[in-house]
Amino acid sequence: MGNPTGQQFEITRGNARAVVTEIGAGLRAFEVGGVPYVEEFPEDAKPPMGAGQVLLPWPNRTKGGRWTFQGETQQLEITEAARGNAIHGLTRHLEWELLEHAESSVTLAVDVAVQPGWPVPLRATITYEVAPRELTVTHEIRNEGEQPIGVGVGTHPYFRIGDVPTDELTLTLPASRVRPSLPDEQMPYAPEQDVEGTEYDFRAGRVLAGVNLDTAFGGLAAAEDGTHHVVLSHAVTSGASPRAGGSATQTPEADGQELLVWTGPDFRWAQVFTPDDLIGRGRAVAIEPMTCPADALNTGTDLIELASSASWSGSWGIRVR
Repeated sequence: MGNPTGQQFEITRGNARAVVTEIGAGLRAFEVGGVPYVEEFPEDAKPPMGAGQVLLPWPNRTKGGRWTFQGETQQLEITEAARGNAIHGLTRHLEWELLEHAESSVTLAVDVAVQPGWPVPLRATITYEVAPRELTVTHEIRNEGEQPIGVGVGTHPYFRIGDVPTDELTLTLPASRVRPSLPDEQMPYAPEQDVEGTEYDFRAGRVLAGVNLDTAFGGLAAAEDGTHHVVLSHAVTSGASPRAGGSATQTPEADGQELLVWTGPDFRWAQVFTPDDLIGRGRAVAIEPMTCPADALNTGTDLIELASSASWSGSWGIRVR
């Protein structure tokens, strides 16, 4: 049996390092000065809970795997059997073609063929590039067919700041809207709602202890450059007394740090997911940049409309500061 993630493409610049996988073109590692900033997993293991994977031509779920294209019902493979949905697109388990591998960057490509449930061929590329204390990810999709189609793009990184427990991190999310979903189906059941006065308001920052989310956030406020900024931060603990029943955090390199996830203007949604355990390290937090929310193939919400032979490009990234 072959390696479930295929070849490993390491890129470095200064003290920054990332590892990208051949299968799925996923992000398996990102470190600065030896401190990990995404949840890593062994190269001979499948990405747990979609860790680091690229989600296209739609992120999240399509209800029942069914949607309509030019008046015809499309039936996608049901890839989330427990809930009866098609989840996270068509490229997570494909072998991506290596186009270029330099010291600090790698570019991979994949073809999305016409298949049951997907009627228009696409060509997708992704470039990962590291710089000191930063990683930039650039997606491109080209419509290789003769008919226009709407597509979506997302990624599924789980973030960390060294060995700091997730419950000690503060999440600051500039989202004014939330898309409610049914817990059993993880599908939207109501229009977007304002976060004001709700448990979903993270605009001023909230510690993640006691927070349980698998939630799509929209209405992201833009910075001056047009990008959206989601921040995980950790307060300074050096010299602090041990916590009751335990010891002080054991990663002084992470004290007082912020991890900023920035997304380009077309990434109008962020899915935040806080599973109880990912890889044996305890609670984790995924911040998933998405161009559209769940079931967008049916609702049309924020789909990227691609005419025949047209292309789209968008970026997101990580900065450690």
